Amino acid sequence: IEKTMRYAHTNLIAKDWQALSRFYQELFECVPIPPERHYRGEMLEKGTGIVGTELHGQHLRLPGYGENGPTLEIYSYTVSEEAVFPAVNRPGFAHLAFEVTSVEQTQSQVLAAGGSKVGDIVTQQIATGAKVTWCYVRDPEGNILELQSWQK
Repeated sequence: IEKTMRYAHTNLIAKDWQALSRFYQELFECVPIPPERHYRGEMLEKGTGIVGTELHGQHLRLPGYGENGPTLEIYSYTVSEEAVFPAVNRPGFAHLAFEVTSVEQTQSQVLAAGGSKVGDIVTQQIATGAKVTWCYVRDPEGNILELQSWQK
């Protein structure tokens, strides 16, 4: 069967796309993919249904997938809604997950960069016998991230 689909990207709408992009570049080894995107005008308004807005941002290559892997798209709108604070149990998009070498160290780096804790670091064994250490944290704008490290 010929493959007809490919996962392309996940989008985060930021209050400050440049600061949030730097956070993901510095802590999670994401790499900017030029050019930056700056959109305005009739096509953006028709596509989004938002009159008078502009959209600014960039795509970041996610770590571990090479040149053609999915990206994290971080944009800011000039006309925006008030954010609903994300919750781990709210239906809909919940979190981004990053596999890291050390959950403890990465959690400390997230906190030092302006993020916050959601819960505690835990280690649990899954049905295959493998163990995963993980926790939830928030990025500086409140988006939830899962940090995970696997042991066999």
